[in-house]
Amino acid sequence: MDPYRHFGQLQQHEQEGRDYTILHRVGSSGILLMAPHGGGIEPGTGDIADAVADQHHSFYCFKGIKKQGNRVLHIASNRFDEPLAMTMIRAATRVVTIHGCRDVEPIVWVGGRDLRQGDSIIHGLQAAGIPAQRCDRPGLRGLHPHNVCNRGRSAAGVQLEISFGLRHMLFTDLFRRRIRCRTPLFYRLVDTLAGCMPASPL
Repeated sequence: MDPYRHFGQLQQHEQEGRDYTILHRVGSSGILLMAPHGGGIEPGTGDIADAVADQHHSFYCFKGIKKQGNRVLHIASNRFDEPLAMTMIRAATRVVTIHGCRDVEPIVWVGGRDLRQGDSIIHGLQAAGIPAQRCDRPGLRGLHPHNVCNRGRSAAGVQLEISFGLRHMLFTDLFRRRIRCRTPLFYRLVDTLAGCMPASPL
């Protein structure tokens, strides 16, 4: 269970700039790429969201920066309510969230209520040689209307759960951000995801 049920509780015990930081920028496409558990919480997810967003899409990352124990900063997607994130989500036509799950096998589990966009991503990743499947596992499907991926103006977004096994292959050292490098597979994943999303306004 997460120690904090909502951001207000987290804010009472954790300090911005010491325990966590928030990264963001605004794009023009109407799509928000979001990593609500970035940094040390679910390593690599913020890097992926940032690279896919590039300069076309909006980007948000709640990033754990503790030396250790970042998992305590995890707030479930159905309860994630950091104020800046909520503002950006409400302004977005579509939200795509990037998460990290613990699976050892390399795979991207695709969830969320936007089934058409999800299917497009699955087909794109599979064509690029990256395993991807529709997620049917409770807790990872991203179907709840309060899930942050489904709270944009379309009320239907996409949740991508990128396995530990795959994230480990995207970087030379997943847990040592300052010295790690991105592998060719990282760029193939990012290019494929970016190609599944229109750069012009929706």
